[in-house]
Amino acid sequence: MILWMSTHSRGLKRELEAQAQEALGDGTSRALVIMAFLAVLKEGFETSVFLLATFQASTNAFTAATGAFLGILVAIGLGIGIYRGGVRINLSRFFRATGVFLVLVAAGLLVTALRTAHEAGWLNAGQQRTVDLSWLAPVGSIRGALFTGVLGIPADPRLVEVVGWLCYLVPMMLIVLWPPTRRPGPVASIRIKQVVALAAVVAAGLLAVLVRAPALPASGPAPLVDATGASVGTAQLRDGSRLETTVGTTTATYALSRAGEQVHDGTTAEHLTGSAPTPADLPTTLTLDDLVAVGGGRVPVGVDVQRNPGPYTAAWSGTGALDAWSVEGVLLDATSRHTLVLTLTGGGLPTSRTLTVTPDATLPGGAGTAPASWTVAPDHVDAAAHAARTHENQRTEARFWGRFVPLVLLAAAAALLLTAERRRRALTPPPSTALEDRGSSTTPNPRSNAHAG
Repeated sequence: MILWMSTHSRGLKRELEAQAQEALGDGTSRALVIMAFLAVLKEGFETSVFLLATFQASTNAFTAATGAFLGILVAIGLGIGIYRGGVRINLSRFFRATGVFLVLVAAGLLVTALRTAHEAGWLNAGQQRTVDLSWLAPVGSIRGALFTGVLGIPADPRLVEVVGWLCYLVPMMLIVLWPPTRRPGPVASIRIKQVVALAAVVAAGLLAVLVRAPALPASGPAPLVDATGASVGTAQLRDGSRLETTVGTTTATYALSRAGEQVHDGTTAEHLTGSAPTPADLPTTLTLDDLVAVGGGRVPVGVDVQRNPGPYTAAWSGTGALDAWSVEGVLLDATSRHTLVLTLTGGGLPTSRTLTVTPDATLPGGAGTAPASWTVAPDHVDAAAHAARTHENQRTEARFWGRFVPLVLLAAAAALLLTAERRRRALTPPPSTALEDRGSSTTPNPRSNAHAG
């Protein structure tokens, strides 16, 4: 609408007056009256909707009513002024001034659309803070209502909002304010469109080449802690699917399988699961000393060393579950839950006895120590999650500035070139006309030749 008004504002007044005079001459003044009535009725409905929204959102009915009443008075005054001065008004200047205001409003609508897209989760890039305009548009003030409500300028504009605002405002202001007498002709307009399209293609190429998301930095082995918070070892992810742990003096590698993506500690990560086998080569016969060592230095409950001196028949069973979360092959968090159960019979026991082996207890037969449950240290998890979120933000920024924006620039360049080509074809005369012109200029005049003879 702004472009149309900028193009037709010079002859609009003359055209309206001519058409109105023609309508009055034909005796169709009723159509003019109905058109004016419908236009005022439409604006009246819009005013009612805005006033209703104002009263519903206002916390002070008297203030809202006062504002509405003053607004109606101003509208009446403007109507009288336009009615009395409409014959003498310079519509070209009028539409140029209103065009500037409408460009500001439209640029604000673009900023509002970008902010709404971010709130909807569609646009998460370019959300860096730029300037603080709280002094210019404080929330709840009249200036805030003017700049934010009318012009769409927020108190905390973000980077993508500023870029969008400038990309719309600058070219539109040039179009509106450029003097009509100095506007480029058809041929120059085609060249300008081609140059702008070429600049858009170059900018798209530079953005696509230069904007790259950095890789997530690899971290060292993650420290492991037990239920008391004491350090028990380290863990590291190998090849994205193998967990290598060093607990005490024992190093083990576990194969993990992918269980899908999962939000862990506020970060979208790949969930990996696995199992830890029960220690192998555990003896099936235990002495009383072996039993005391398995019990962590104490005789298990239910065993009387006088009546049940051993040796005992041992049956071992255990479970071990591993869960790990990774981001691009970097370990974010991991937990291990181990349980080793020993069932004793014989050795003077009247019935079987079942006990849970104490974690880190010394196993008989040189099998090492009983597996203990552990988890990655919380400080490491927090640091890794923060690094993963930062990396995800960088990837989002890279996709937007290095992929989406170049596509938009290429689309704009294609539209400009298409428009320029259509304008060029409109200016180029048809081939038949060119041939006729050429023939008329080269064909000899028979009458003149006869006269010459």
